Amino acid sequence: MSATRKILARHADKLRLQPGAFIEATVDLVLSNDVTAPIAIKEFERYGSENIFDPDKVVIVLDHFTPNRDIASAEQCAMVRSFARRCGIKHFYDCGEVGIEHVLLPEEGLIEPGSVVIGGDSHTCTYGALGAFATGVGSTDVAAAMATGKIWLRTPEAILVKVTGKFRPWASGKDLILYLIGKIGVDGATYRSLEFTGDGLKGLSVEGRLTVANMVVEAGAKNGLFPVDDLTVRYLASVGIGASESSIEPDEYGYSGEVDIDLGDIEPQVALPSLPSNAVSVGEAPDVRLDQVVIGSCTNGRIEDLRVAARVLKGKKAAAGVRLIIIPGSPRVYRGAMEEGLFDIFLDAGAVISPPTCGPCLGGHMGVLAAGEKAISTTNRNFAGRMGHMESEVYLSNPAVAAASAVNGSITEPGEVV
Repeated sequence: MSATRKILARHADKLRLQPGAFIEATVDLVLSNDVTAPIAIKEFERYGSENIFDPDKVVIVLDHFTPNRDIASAEQCAMVRSFARRCGIKHFYDCGEVGIEHVLLPEEGLIEPGSVVIGGDSHTCTYGALGAFATGVGSTDVAAAMATGKIWLRTPEAILVKVTGKFRPWASGKDLILYLIGKIGVDGATYRSLEFTGDGLKGLSVEGRLTVANMVVEAGAKNGLFPVDDLTVRYLASVGIGASESSIEPDEYGYSGEVDIDLGDIEPQVALPSLPSNAVSVGEAPDVRLDQVVIGSCTNGRIEDLRVAARVLKGKKAAAGVRLIIIPGSPRVYRGAMEEGLFDIFLDAGAVISPPTCGPCLGGHMGVLAAGEKAISTTNRNFAGRMGHMESEVYLSNPAVAAASAVNGSITEPGEVV
């Protein structure tokens, strides 16, 4: 079996699972947010259940349209707050405690290797970076899991991604995943696991792995999974989780496909409108004038990302006409960036610094695009209309490329400004 199937087998009380098998698995964590929780709560109440299965295993984060952008979002959040109080949900994050959910949960020590995590958000797959089976589900599934502590799943096939070599200057986890999606397409891993292995992972930080796992869904994957190695163990220890290197070892022949990637082949990438698979090296990107640059999101809103952006922006100004928006992914990232002096660099560059929020990533607020406007963003999707008007354009990149592009006002290699 693949590592994913071994995790699922344990949670379904099975000795062995074949791809395609339908299972009922116990869940270790159920996640929702201010967009998906209201639907789940309504279904939960319609289900007739009075209590959630375990108040310590349900997490709700009000991160998408908060601070509330309008009356409708305020009403949604009010409904969720009432439910969280009534059910005694321990891990409820609101106001000053809010971070972007997929940045926040690992920092809070809520993700453990070998666990099963489901969430009412497609980028729940982020937690595979820490050796968990994590996947996004619909709000009705969230409701059922809150009531029963179980989830119904079809067991995925798995693709092995072998990573070797070392990154080029300015390349990072974002470039690895954009390169992979460009290689296999947005449907190249549909309802399959993408499981990463190889010596190249030694040079990929846990923050970088979280970025990669976050975007496996953009290739259609059910989940992404990284081995639990010494880097993972040290990260988990820093957030209060004692773990050892994983005993969940996949079988040699547990895979339906294999992709080999040499990190040395990957230049910093840019995904052109309007698919994440439209990935080219930054030097091949078109010369377009940018109206906006966004650095943040559940993909690249961690302290490592902000440090890289600050390294490029230090002593420089965003180009005239460019709106530069910086969004730290959590209160911990926000405070860390402030204490390290990164905020001074960003403010000197002419940036707007936002509280943690999903905001512009889904065209919610804090940076919605008008018709004809173009943005480069460290977010995860660039579909038509994703960040605003259907006639706007979004280019995806890593934080270094985004920062360099803010300085020049067009898509730029970081080495050109540093």
